[in-house]
This record gives sequence, C-alpha cells and structure tokens, in this order.
Amino acid sequence: MDFNKFKYYKRSLGDRYDGWRVRKVDTVFRVIPYFLRTRMDSQNFFEEKLQIDHLEAFIKKHKDEMPDLSIMHIVIAALVRLFSQRPNLNRFVMWNKIFSRNHLNISIAVKRSLTDEGEETLIKPFFMPADTLGDVVKKIRAELDANQKVGQKNDSDAIAGLIGKLPDFLLRFAVFSLLWMDKVGIMPKIINKVSPWHCSIFLTNIGSIGVESIYHHLYEFGTCSIFVAMGRKTRENVIDTAGNIETQKSIMLKFVLDERVCDGFYYASSMRMLNKILANPEQLLTPPEKVLIDEGVGKKRIN
Repeated sequence: MDFNKFKYYKRSLGDRYDGWRVRKVDTVFRVIPYFLRTRMDSQNFFEEKLQIDHLEAFIKKHKDEMPDLSIMHIVIAALVRLFSQRPNLNRFVMWNKIFSRNHLNISIAVKRSLTDEGEETLIKPFFMPADTLGDVVKKIRAELDANQKVGQKNDSDAIAGLIGKLPDFLLRFAVFSLLWMDKVGIMPKIINKVSPWHCSIFLTNIGSIGVESIYHHLYEFGTCSIFVAMGRKTRENVIDTAGNIETQKSIMLKFVLDERVCDGFYYASSMRMLNKILANPEQLLTPPEKVLIDEGVGKKRIN
C-alpha cells in the first residue's frame, strides 16, 4: 500500500504529512470549524437515484476487456473523476483547521464470504486523479486479491488485533493517544496507511447483500469527510416522453458529507457533475483533459 502522494506543493510549517493547510479560505469557513468542532456536528445528507439500465449495457459491452467490471467500479471511477475536477471535495478538518489531502484513496468494506459469520475486512486502494476506469478496476482487483482469502489477515486486521488484545486501561490510553497524535499530525504513518478511517471517501456497497441504501455517519477518528452507501437494485415503472409505461432499474446512492470542507453550493454542483459523469460512462475510459488542484492551499505550485 502506497500513499501515491500528489506533488503539487512543498510541505511547510502548518502542513501535515497527509495534507496541506488550506490558508486561502473565506473568513466564515475559517471560523466554522471552531464552532462545529466535530464531524457529527457538521453532517449534511444527500441522496441520488442512479438509473442503471445504460450502465448495465455499458458493462456488457466492455466485459471482455474488463471481466471484473461492475456498477460499483463505475461509481468509484466516477468519484475519482469527480475529485479530479472538484478538488475541494478532497479536504478534511483536523483540530479546527482545513487541510487539502495530498493523495486520493477510497476505503471499501469487503465481505470475505456472504454468511452471517463471514469475516469482514476493509481495503483502501489509492488512486491518481487521471486514472481511467481500467486503472480503477485493476487497482481494486489487486487489493481484493491480497485480502479476499478467508482467514487471511491484512495490515489493518493485524494492527486492530494487536490493539484489541490490550487490557481495558491500556486500550483506553492507546486510543486516547492515537486520537491526540492524529489531531496534531504526529500519528505514526503506518497507522494512517492501514486505518480505513483515513481516506478521501468511505464506500459501502450494502446493495450487494440485498439491503437498501442507508445514511452512514462519519467517523471522529481519521480524516474521512465523505461516506457513500450504495443500495440494492430496484425496479419501477415510469412514463416516458411518449406517454408509454416502461420499467427502469436504479440504485440509491446516499451521501453523508462534512459541511466544513466546502459550502452547500459546491457540494450540489459536484453532485450534478457526478450525475453527468455517470450518464456517460464512456468518458471514464480515457483520462480527463485536465486535472484541477485545490487553489485554497495558496502556495506556489511546484508540479
């Protein structure tokens, strides 16, 4: 697992190893994190119904070149593309300050077997803003191959198992120490790398087990500012423009967002852009024409 850091700016005083301080920000947004001190205080909720008939046709068309391709891959690739054009989404708040993340990663919950007793683990592939759908499929497959075997422990499982063996008083102290170190930016990098809560997006595809989408809370530990839940496929009858009744398939995407990283208009505009990307998945087969960076960092770009 590698950070795949963006090399846009030099690190300077006030930055973290996982992000640059956002200094060029509206006064109101500079103050808001001091009043809304936690992510639980700052959650906004969005939902989008995604029509998937055209996505299923797209998957069928490209199944030979990408055998693993699924709707989840397309959604993840669309989110990666969205972040390449709307970089403020890749921010997080820590210790009342706003930071721009210097990498792009998505934590994904994975069931090793579809049973009540089946082990669950988390993978966290790292992406680059210019990644295509093919790149996304390959990176997710590589992570799954390394973590899918029942009984196999990845780094996240190993560290969680180690901490979980501590007696209560030591566990309480260890967790307090990690929370404090993360807040001030000195938590060991290995914890950041394996922690599923230090990510650009946390995504769960609960539709894969036949469950409808839910609004999932954000976490206080870590840096995740966006949680996305994908629901199960549903069918509904709709009336087309000619007045005929037709059956359409869709899934519900539900988003929980930290409102401190950018304003509601920016989020709403981003959701509209995501809809446009998903309406035309062919564009995900090639890199974006350009990648935008977070100008709020306010530094001279070095790359």
